[in-house]
Amino acid sequence: MSLLPAIRRASLGLGLFALVTAGVVAGTRALTAERIAENQRAEEYRLLREVLPEGLRDLPVEAVLAGRLTLPASEAVGQRVPFSAWRVERDGRAALILPVVAQGYGGPIHLLVGIDRQGRLGGVRVTRHQETPGLGDPIERRKSDWILAFAGKSLTAPPRARWAVRPDGGDFDSFTGATITPRAVVTAVRRALDYVEAEGETLFTAPEEGP
Repeated sequence: MSLLPAIRRASLGLGLFALVTAGVVAGTRALTAERIAENQRAEEYRLLREVLPEGLRDLPVEAVLAGRLTLPASEAVGQRVPFSAWRVERDGRAALILPVVAQGYGGPIHLLVGIDRQGRLGGVRVTRHQETPGLGDPIERRKSDWILAFAGKSLTAPPRARWAVRPDGGDFDSFTGATITPRAVVTAVRRALDYVEAEGETLFTAPEEGP
């Protein structure tokens, strides 16, 4: 008759152990998820500053985020719903940071594109993509310097007709075996420049909303 209480005590002990273990695992997962989210935010903030032109790039992240705007959906930059952009100003200089979506070989390619009031590119960075590793991923800054070629470019330098990859008669390098990917990025950046040229007066005067 003493066996049943022992079994009950063992079962209770196992149940408590399972509850404690589940709590520890859940807590660890929550901390891990929070740490991952913080790292992602830090990376996004770093990229926001990297696409700004010289003279604005050293602004603190808080100053960049304070210039957040909400813009209406625009197919020109691949945004099908209203989206957030950023306007950064200092000492008479101003630039926009636009999130732009290109359609690559493996799916959407998400970009940040920085453009100053004169229509010159401060820089371009890829934030997310699904391109083939080893073929299309040189669009990432950590994989190659290819993305740096956009800095300082505009719709007149090179001329609009040269805004293409070299296999298409343009000025931008392509990748061996992966022409679709760089072509998509070049086209998306040119369309972002077109968008700012057409809407610049509104974009550079739209009310800011803050972080």
